[in-house]
Amino acid sequence: MDTIYRVMRGLISLALGFYFRRIERFHSERVPTRGPILFVSNHPNSLTDSFIIGSSVPRKVNFVATVQLFRIAPLKWLLTRCGVIPINRVKDDPKAMRTVALTFEACYRVLENGEAVGIFPEGITYDDSQLKEVKSGAARMALELEQRHEGKLGLQIVPAGLTYSAKEVYRSDVLVHFGEPIQAADFLKDYAEHRKECVNRLTAEIERRLQSLILHLPHLEHARVIAAVQRLYLDKLRIGNSVIHEPMRPGAEALLLSRRITEVVEQVYEREPERAAKFAEKLANYERWLARLRLPEEEMARSPGRRRTVLASIGWSLLAIVGAPLALYGWIHRLIPYLVISWAIRKFPEPTKRKAQFSTTVIAAGIVAFGLCFCGYVALVQYLFGWPISLWYGLSLPVASLFAHYYVRDLKLLAMSLRHLLIHWRAPMAEKRLLAMRADLIAQIEAVHADLAEPQSRSSEMR
Repeated sequence: MDTIYRVMRGLISLALGFYFRRIERFHSERVPTRGPILFVSNHPNSLTDSFIIGSSVPRKVNFVATVQLFRIAPLKWLLTRCGVIPINRVKDDPKAMRTVALTFEACYRVLENGEAVGIFPEGITYDDSQLKEVKSGAARMALELEQRHEGKLGLQIVPAGLTYSAKEVYRSDVLVHFGEPIQAADFLKDYAEHRKECVNRLTAEIERRLQSLILHLPHLEHARVIAAVQRLYLDKLRIGNSVIHEPMRPGAEALLLSRRITEVVEQVYEREPERAAKFAEKLANYERWLARLRLPEEEMARSPGRRRTVLASIGWSLLAIVGAPLALYGWIHRLIPYLVISWAIRKFPEPTKRKAQFSTTVIAAGIVAFGLCFCGYVALVQYLFGWPISLWYGLSLPVASLFAHYYVRDLKLLAMSLRHLLIHWRAPMAEKRLLAMRADLIAQIEAVHADLAEPQSRSSEMR
């Protein structure tokens, strides 16, 4: 890795650390440390996906990106030095599709040198979390290159699944889940005579692997029920976990348990549609009551009594008073960057891809806005007060900025807690009804869980 790539990677990693609360890498040991690698990944979050994968592996990853990014000379120079390979899409310039072949050749040269290339075979970025149709480009690239070397290049295709908890929310979480490498040479049999069949077979395998690494919802109309079951039951399932038998970090565990919930919901819809429909009806009624009282599910999950509600409200109030000076200090310094980022969010993301391009816009604008403003603030303090005051002042800025963000977020929790306290005092029957409805929903989920677990336990006893 050359110096510019290392510097940009460090800067991007720092920016990712500020935007995301946690980035978990699951099974990163599956990534080969040497030899040519073709990373293939789902693409739910625009350029941020490249940033996440590139910062998650110890080797340089050369990504393919739209040629539109190369039309600004300084950006073109930087992207080229960082290993970004331009590709022309139909919507970029239909008359210049010959550049696709040039892109393939550029990727071939990188892979033949034993380096890594990252591509997104869906070909688009998108707002929802559904895996889109996987195009054949990755398979064609891998098989054509391996064929040129008579199956001896040793090209490995490493699938990477990206799952964002809430990609458009600052300080959310992301999980990078690496799959077992696919040996491209294993799909070369009869390639000379049956190219299309070999490409389709490898494409299907890539799609299958990617689906296994992310939370894929086969039926979008069931997504609301699945999300509700996760909110209601994921913590209970984690405590009594009989699905996962290997140690893992919370994000990876939550993904695998969520996938199990998805499978169970789909099974119930398929085998007992009436049971699923009744649950969905009760769920809709519960959510209507939550909306009417303006209480989120997270607040009901705490199920506080009167004393606990009062103590929680007092605690949040004390935190608000004690933290106010530091939060004000942080917001004074983050106000200008915040306004710049807000302007960028309104200006640059496409309306149909707002969620997918949100974090990329925030990260890019944040690097520029916070970098310039904080450097300017430190330079001014250095000029006025000198060393070491400017050093301690500079170190305080990122800490105070993050505290200011969490302070505003926790003020919302205080408002929610006070509202719950008001409902507890003025409308206790409404709270009891909500808790009863919630308990009924959880009981139904547990009944389904028990019904599905019983046949499995019988089969294990027979063995």
